[in-house]
Amino acid sequence: MASFSDDPRPSPQALLRQSAREGRGKLKIFLGAAPGVGKTYEMLLDGAERLHASIDVVVAVVETHGRADTEALMVPFEIIPRRIIEHRGHPLPEMDLDAVLARRPALALVDEFAHSNVEGSRHPKRWQDIEELLAAGIDVSTTLNIQHVESLNDVVASFTRVRVRETVPDSVFEDAEVEVVDLPPDDLIDRLKEGKVYVPEEATRALQHFFSKPNLSALREMALRRAAMNVDRQMLEMLDAGALPGAYGGERVLVAVSEQPGCDTLIRVAKRLSDALRAPWTAVVIETARADGFGEVERQRVAEVLRLAASLGATIARMPAENVSQGLLDQVLAMRATQLVLGKSRRSWWFEARHGSVVDRILREGPEGLALHVIPANRPAENRRGGFAPIVRGWGGPVPYMIAILMVAITTVIDHFAAPLVGEGGLDLIYLLPVILTAQRFGLRPGLFASLVAGLAYNFFFLPPLHTFTIADPQSLLTMLVLIGIAALVSNLAGRLKIRASLAARSAAENAQVAAFGQALARSSTRQETANTVCHEIGLLLACDTLLLAEREGVLTVIAAEPEASPLGPVDQAAAEWCWSKGEPAGRGTATLTAADWQFQPLKTALGTLAVLGLARDDGTEPVSADRMVLLSTIANQAALAHERLRLEGEMRELGLLKERDRLRAALLSSIGHDLRTPLTSVAGAIEALGVENPGSAEVVVARAEVQRLKRFLDNLVDMVRIDAGALHLTPEPIDLTDAASAAVHDLRDTLAHHRIDLAIPGNLPLVHADPRLLHHILINLLANAAQHGAPEGPIAIEARRTSGAVLLEVRDRGPGIEPGAEEAIFETFARGKGSDRSGDSGLGLAIVKGFADALGIGASVSTDPDGGAVFTLSIPEEALVPA
Repeated sequence: MASFSDDPRPSPQALLRQSAREGRGKLKIFLGAAPGVGKTYEMLLDGAERLHASIDVVVAVVETHGRADTEALMVPFEIIPRRIIEHRGHPLPEMDLDAVLARRPALALVDEFAHSNVEGSRHPKRWQDIEELLAAGIDVSTTLNIQHVESLNDVVASFTRVRVRETVPDSVFEDAEVEVVDLPPDDLIDRLKEGKVYVPEEATRALQHFFSKPNLSALREMALRRAAMNVDRQMLEMLDAGALPGAYGGERVLVAVSEQPGCDTLIRVAKRLSDALRAPWTAVVIETARADGFGEVERQRVAEVLRLAASLGATIARMPAENVSQGLLDQVLAMRATQLVLGKSRRSWWFEARHGSVVDRILREGPEGLALHVIPANRPAENRRGGFAPIVRGWGGPVPYMIAILMVAITTVIDHFAAPLVGEGGLDLIYLLPVILTAQRFGLRPGLFASLVAGLAYNFFFLPPLHTFTIADPQSLLTMLVLIGIAALVSNLAGRLKIRASLAARSAAENAQVAAFGQALARSSTRQETANTVCHEIGLLLACDTLLLAEREGVLTVIAAEPEASPLGPVDQAAAEWCWSKGEPAGRGTATLTAADWQFQPLKTALGTLAVLGLARDDGTEPVSADRMVLLSTIANQAALAHERLRLEGEMRELGLLKERDRLRAALLSSIGHDLRTPLTSVAGAIEALGVENPGSAEVVVARAEVQRLKRFLDNLVDMVRIDAGALHLTPEPIDLTDAASAAVHDLRDTLAHHRIDLAIPGNLPLVHADPRLLHHILINLLANAAQHGAPEGPIAIEARRTSGAVLLEVRDRGPGIEPGAEEAIFETFARGKGSDRSGDSGLGLAIVKGFADALGIGASVSTDPDGGAVFTLSIPEEALVPA
């Protein structure tokens, strides 16, 4: 094994990644914390500099948002015309990907990285268009806000209360150059107030929500940190590809774990250090040949420390090495650690004289800039046996030494017959043969013993005076000492080679097991088949009983077992449910519900806990030893990813079915709405003609009312299609609620002819900033619903009042009210409430109310009046009110 000071080889993975980039374009992302920081402006300035440097730069798509200064920057550029795509009768412009590819510039400026393309485009997302440009060898500059990064989307939503739907995967940053366009929160707020980001009404609302100073400060920190992570990763890749030594960039913490008591203190120290530095940290176990002699106590101690480290967020690593010092130095070099946490055991001077000090060697040979944190032990290091027992145990049993003596004896016989042929001067070299064979087969110490026996045998049988251990000739003495020295050196090298081969074989065996497990999972195509494979393969790998539990109809159920398991007892079931709900290990050998017979491990991914893996042994011992914990973690992660893949595939199939169903429903509703409108218009005209001839006819009055109701039904159909298609276009303006209610009552005068309308809207209420057409539709549907399902000829009340933070507009009837528990379902499409006559009702009116209200940012709810009847409430938030 190469020492730490040797020049390392370039990383093959880093070289492969660099090779894969050959021929691809370069991506530059202008990253901002929020809209309005100037990302597009900065991208155009950068493009102008390159254009001035005679680089072929074109504008593929840039959104100026009507800003004059941004539009002025676009003047020098060639602008690729956008492609117009017809979508549901509306022409929408999109980037013309084929035109950019045909033009093939050196650099294309593509704004809004996370943009969703119009249906009918080649790719659903703009970042996929950019991937195609990069694959064609075209450099691309683009813009992105930090809230659009997939892994940060939920974090941003947790404090801004705004979840964006357009995101880009984190993988787009791998080969990208990131430039942060930074603007302090106070400056951005000033820009917002000046109307440089949004129009004044939208700016006021934004300042109260997304653009608050705490939110902007948090977003700014996230953007800067994401850019720093990207720079750090790319720098490490370049260092690995160039085999350059040293630690650069961000802090990285490494903590060494051993079998000695008190290692949990090291873990907590490393965790505090990692939190203080905001750095990733790794807990490493150095596996030497000495680890094979650990007892159950030592193995259990290592396992508990590793579990603690994993629960605190550490990455677990195992490093096979000839000795602890070399393994730690190699791990520091591999991860380019900047902080190393070590424990200093209280050892005897005799132990340190024989084995040396790990801390001293790290100080001597560690890389420049490595900070070493030494935590002294509270008590002397623990020996598994006292006195000379460790020394005796280290030399092993008598069999290797007896075989060594036998091999030296055979060599002596061979030398006796070979002496006349080679002379006495060449006999000593033959004695190297048993030394090498013994060291290779049994290790270092038997090899050293063989070298001593070989030297004595050479002296006794071949150096004068013969058959004594006396050496008369000083030259012969030197020959024997050289023989013993060479034999000892060869034995040492052979023993070390055996240790390395043993460690390499162990690592290769585990890697082969993991690879075979992955291949078995890849061949599984159903959830049940995957569950059976997981139980079978893990049972073989860890030599234990296994079972897999998942939730079925709200109950955690065993779905696979190897071998077939009996029902779980109460304690085991409780441990499994704890593991499922908390996402943490439970049961035997863990810190939770240790009385259980099974140990349960969660199979977790970004989607949450997908299943629970149970492990047990017939003899009641802990199912997984410490040296197999990392293997268990690896295969459990693979099993979790396999279940995640199956779930995502199932959701994609369901999503495809839902899309097809929605497409057919939209097509049906659209067809009905448009195809019936023409004959309905003819019918309405005929009824009006009859009304002229028979002005007082009751039949004409009824026919006219039914035609109006049918028109509203068709309007609801068309509106429902528009809601589902997301084709609502808002044109907000200040509205007086009294005028809006009066207009709705007027349009429904025939329907409401037999109902008394009680209008109670105070004149001092503020105006509402909303789309008048959508609000009119909402009120018409609520009044029509009240007329149809309220008491016949009963009163209908329209009331409004001001509350803290909102204006409430209520429509009351005197009907049977709403059945308890149906308050939410009644707003669903085609929903039909119980407890009232719904004959002739389409079930669309209230769905229209809910859809339009959501589009306007207005809350819609329903309750039952204690005096009888239903109360539909529109909650208009404070930000939608026009200040007096």
